[in-house]
Amino acid sequence: MMKFWGYRRPDGKVGIRNHVLILPASVCASDTTRIIASQVEGAISFNNQNGCSQVPPDMKLTMDILAGYAANPNIYGTVVVSLGCEGCQMDLVVDAIRQRTNKPLKTLIIQQEGGTIKTVEKGVRYAQEMVQEAALLRREEFPVSELILGTNCGGSDPSSGLGSNPLVGSLSDRLVGMGATSVLCETTEFLGAEHILARRAVNKQVHDKIYDIVYQYEESLKMIGQEIRSGNPSPGNIAGGLTTLEEKSLGCIHKGGESPINAVYEYAEPMKTGHGLVIMDTPSNDAASVAGLIAGGCQLVVFTTGLGTPTGNAVAPVMKITANKNTYQTMKDNLDFDASHVIYGPETLQEITEDFLHDVIEICNGKLVKAEALGYIETAISRACNYM
Repeated sequence: MMKFWGYRRPDGKVGIRNHVLILPASVCASDTTRIIASQVEGAISFNNQNGCSQVPPDMKLTMDILAGYAANPNIYGTVVVSLGCEGCQMDLVVDAIRQRTNKPLKTLIIQQEGGTIKTVEKGVRYAQEMVQEAALLRREEFPVSELILGTNCGGSDPSSGLGSNPLVGSLSDRLVGMGATSVLCETTEFLGAEHILARRAVNKQVHDKIYDIVYQYEESLKMIGQEIRSGNPSPGNIAGGLTTLEEKSLGCIHKGGESPINAVYEYAEPMKTGHGLVIMDTPSNDAASVAGLIAGGCQLVVFTTGLGTPTGNAVAPVMKITANKNTYQTMKDNLDFDASHVIYGPETLQEITEDFLHDVIEICNGKLVKAEALGYIETAISRACNYM
């Protein structure tokens, strides 16, 4: 059985990174967490633009991302920083995290600490202590069945549907066959192909849920007088040669391979290991979709692109692949795997899948992807409506 080297957490999950997360409860705490993380090697943070002035459904989406990031297996422990008067109050954030994990947790409220400098001073101390504790952990060997692999695509062109997405689908089938969980997402890019996915559902509940999430997405936009096709395919997709959303969807769903679909998860909902191929209901926005996957527990995301993209995430590696030969040459700074051989040969898909799987395992074992080496940490969170 294929294995990788990771870190066992007290909640039983296995991470492939060993970060300490400085977590901003709201936009008002984001600069403070950035300053703290910048002063402690091994600590990470990100810009949270939400956390206040949100209606309850939107605040829940934000809370699910915050709690999910803290619970992600790649995180050793978390220092939560809040302003003190935001919607995502500290007690609510802590409770949401504790519902998902029992890992180390510290809290700081800027208004109670007496301002930014005092909060940063204490936050740096907390972070340093956690980083020192995390450094005592050693990687252990685990079966691939402990992995939850996220799949995503962005900046697509015809090479995505012809090459890189089928390769990811082949990888997905290989991992599922070894007991792992693989996640297909980007609900708006199922449109026109939802019936193909629904036929692969393991039961009627999953079958109906696939149709339901697509319908709900269309209806949510119709409520404000908009149509999905007014923004998808994107200008870049169209310039790359995609003509319709249905054409894009037929390429997108290749990332799910041929395995049966066992479940449909809500955005950022905790996912199970050993669950085979599943779907998460996410938008097609790259950063927001990736955030949902990682908050749901993905230790690694493989991301296909035809035109090239620098997308990354602070919590988990985002591995970029392309089957466009020209893009791979011009965007080498950002791309991790050349999948053009799927289209042009001479290797078979099976042979390329083995090479791809080898690279994925190396990343699980600690090899940095380009987005990690460059320090990409952008996060977006799915939303239901405007700020209050």
